[in-house]
Amino acid sequence: MFTSALPALRRAPFVFGRLSTSSTISPFARTSFLHSASLTRNTNSILRNHLIIRGVANSVSGRPGSQTAGHAAQNIREEVGQSAADLAKSIAGGNVFQDGVEPTQQTFLGVTNAVAHAVPQPYVIFGLAGGLPYLGASGATVYLAHQAGVAAQGLVPNIDPGVAITLLDQALQLQVTYGAVMLSFLGALHWGFEFAGYGGQKYYPRLLLGAAPVVFGWSTLALDPTMALIAQWFGFTGLWWADLRATGAGWAPLWYSQYRFYLSILVGTCIIGSLAATSYWGPVGGHGVVSHDLNMIRAERKQYQPEKEGRVPGDVEAIPAPDDADKYVIIKKKDEGKDQDGEKQNEKKQ
Repeated sequence: MFTSALPALRRAPFVFGRLSTSSTISPFARTSFLHSASLTRNTNSILRNHLIIRGVANSVSGRPGSQTAGHAAQNIREEVGQSAADLAKSIAGGNVFQDGVEPTQQTFLGVTNAVAHAVPQPYVIFGLAGGLPYLGASGATVYLAHQAGVAAQGLVPNIDPGVAITLLDQALQLQVTYGAVMLSFLGALHWGFEFAGYGGQKYYPRLLLGAAPVVFGWSTLALDPTMALIAQWFGFTGLWWADLRATGAGWAPLWYSQYRFYLSILVGTCIIGSLAATSYWGPVGGHGVVSHDLNMIRAERKQYQPEKEGRVPGDVEAIPAPDDADKYVIIKKKDEGKDQDGEKQNEKKQ
């Protein structure tokens, strides 16, 4: 079968050759055909090499990179470490260059420390000091939320639930007010950059960026305390994103976006802690316990708590309690009038 096919195969090139040299095929078509055939061969060669490169991680052994579980774990650690380093560079606004960080310190902590050391020390100290009042207000909110929740359940007899809820509401208002002040201050920094001409005069865009946090923070004061905290969380996050873009555009120092990121982390953690405490322990005045519920709690506590405590002067007596009472004996002060009448009756009998 193969022998009979050989003459046809020998004649095939001649036939194709006659067709290719025929006068019916123009030189332009012949050139296009040859160029297409060459392009196909080159494409197949490139794809074949690409598949070989992607399919074999080790060019010596021809085996994949993760041959064992230990190798896979090492590769995962390397990928996670590289991703963390990229995250640190993103937080820094992309203002990190290879010559600014040693090759052995291309990690999250290495990049972060390299940028952090570029921040002047007074800025770090005053930035952290400015966050301490907010941290204290958040801690007071968490503590008072726990006390208000315990008082509302009637577990603490010496704390009125209305007073506890009022104190909690005042702590929330203090935290919200200081948060609005912080937003205004962070926005005003951009006005300072504009007045100093840092990165050139930007005029309206940078002035609007500095004024927007002031208006936003002031508007949150009209909201319920918990809703105001949620709104301010979005405000701090959005302002950090704007500062990140401003740093990348050269409107602020290279270290400013990372400096703002960690201050925003501090504030955001305080807000989440306050919201979690008021939701778990709360109630919060204005939306958790209304006046009717407070009156019911006070009436129930009044049944189980005496009005006064102290020493009762004079003689006391114990009398049997009624059948419908929840006590067996009632101790009360003796009625002196009844005692005198009883003594007179005894004298007459004698």
